[in-house]
Amino acid sequence: MDAITLLKNDHKTVKRLFREFNQMGDRATASKRQAVDKIIEELSAHSAIEEQLFYPFVRETVKGAEQDVLESLEEHHVVKWTLSELQGMDPTNERFDAKVKVLEESVLHHVKEEEEELFPRVREAAGRKELQELGASMEQAKTMAPTRPHPRSPDTPPGNLVSGPAAAVADRAWERGKDAWEDARGKLSTRFGRD
Repeated sequence: MDAITLLKNDHKTVKRLFREFNQMGDRATASKRQAVDKIIEELSAHSAIEEQLFYPFVRETVKGAEQDVLESLEEHHVVKWTLSELQGMDPTNERFDAKVKVLEESVLHHVKEEEEELFPRVREAAGRKELQELGASMEQAKTMAPTRPHPRSPDTPPGNLVSGPAAAVADRAWERGKDAWEDARGKLSTRFGRD
């Protein structure tokens, strides 16, 4: 799969997750939490592979794209802060849905700019083989990408090439610990008849 197709598929996934979230009722707090957790995971990995591989490629390949890349990095930065706030926010918080809506608007703006302006320029400047090779590298990087937002981490090489994999390891350890805690809590609740 070429790089642009990979990124567009990620965009479709996130758009679908936002649609699903928007269809949930006010009382669907557990489902909303799960949907937002999945949005966080998807956007964290997506932004990491764009920052580590795609944007550096664009800077090298597309003449005059420097400002577009810098704007994209700033949009990612804002999204990561919003994701980090949502990560720790209870879905019953009165601002939870509003924060998700602002996130959605920001992400959809970013997606529109990429798909309508940046991607066509990249396709024009890069060869098919280059985009295929980049896509393969991005697919591989995605398997080792962070799954949580890290807004204070570097977003350009070489810093993100070091901090990204380290953050991914920490994210996966955190997830395993969280899962173990929830399993233990569930077993205790069942054993002692508590919810």
